[in-house]
Amino acid sequence: MNTSTPPNPPVPALQVAVLGIGMMGFPMARRLCEAGCTVSVWNRSRSKAERLQDVGARVTDTPAEAVAEADFVITLLENGDIVEDVLFRQGTLAGLRPGSVVVDMSSIQPRQARDHAARLAAVGVHHLDAPVSGGTVGAEAGTLAIMVGGKPAEFERVRPVFELLGRPVHVGAHGAGQLAKLANQMIVGITIGAVAEALLLCEKGGADMAKVKQAITGGFADSRILQVHGQRMIERDFTKRGAVAVQLKDMRNALATASEIGFDAPITSLFEQLYAQSVDHGLADLDHSALFVELASRNGMA
Repeated sequence: MNTSTPPNPPVPALQVAVLGIGMMGFPMARRLCEAGCTVSVWNRSRSKAERLQDVGARVTDTPAEAVAEADFVITLLENGDIVEDVLFRQGTLAGLRPGSVVVDMSSIQPRQARDHAARLAAVGVHHLDAPVSGGTVGAEAGTLAIMVGGKPAEFERVRPVFELLGRPVHVGAHGAGQLAKLANQMIVGITIGAVAEALLLCEKGGADMAKVKQAITGGFADSRILQVHGQRMIERDFTKRGAVAVQLKDMRNALATASEIGFDAPITSLFEQLYAQSVDHGLADLDHSALFVELASRNGMA
């Protein structure tokens, strides 16, 4: 008689659709495929989505087709207006399964996230706003910081997917994830400016920027921005990871939200102007650490 414990039955593959296969969507969708999820993908430019066929993704011609069998629908789109267009004007809404969860991992305004959640709830579809931080490096490694707004029960449903991508934290009701992302982007954008200005001051005064960075590492001024973006500044490597144009969008979203709730954000206002001037001066498609270039130009150091 065989008394050994029978093996656990296999866990059904998670059915996930990913809409938007860009710089973040590609590595995130690839991780889901490699983890054994059943993944359908859609992108406006089909060729970007087709890169995922080799890891088992099903490429679709329309977002409605991508979401038809999905339990979880992840959107990774450029801004809130595009998210709204894809969800509500391209037939996606009709294709969503009742009870499924739309997980918007785009960076949009909190009010837009709340509006999308209400409109999806009206047709029996759940919603979480879950923007991320960590860039393409974090997306590839599965170490993203994931800030989630919405109902706790839906957060727990989606947790297995989130944990394939990074470290999720439920921060509050619908829109709270986007608020947390705005806070993240305010800190990132402002700190990039502080690091750039400080390093340029040192170079202008005759100090070696690389040695200055080494000297203050481990002190109170140390940060991931100093280590990662500061090194890019030292090397003058402004290859796009997170674009100046996207940083400007985030600062403007933060200011729009601040205005809506009656909050004065003078520091963010100043940096919104600096990033806007960087865009005006042709830096839009460079990495956001290229604010260094704008500040260097102001000081005749470009």
